[in-house]
Amino acid sequence: MPQNNFSKLLLDAVEESLSSLGDSPKQAILFHLESSFNIKKEHIPENITEFTKALEKIFGPGANYLEKLIIKRLYEKLGFEAEDAGNLDFLESVNEVRKRLPRREEYITI
Repeated sequence: MPQNNFSKLLLDAVEESLSSLGDSPKQAILFHLESSFNIKKEHIPENITEFTKALEKIFGPGANYLEKLIIKRLYEKLGFEAEDAGNLDFLESVNEVRKRLPRREEYITI
């Protein structure tokens, strides 16, 4: 799966997870991410570490709930079993998913 498709799926999972809080809170969080942490919505997949730190600053221990929800949605989108995440934290889970996906060069035909 090309990286840009993974990024889109990850961004979709983030948006759906934030939407579970309601549209107004989602918009407020996205605004806060951009204004306070300089993370635009469309750049979350490339800045996943900074995104995680921002969620932790915004929500404290409650960020863990959103992170688990994002991973659950991402796994669903990719057809993976949610239990595959095991006891990994958010960043480890995202990296594990990236490792499990086919590499971009496998799609290049000569």
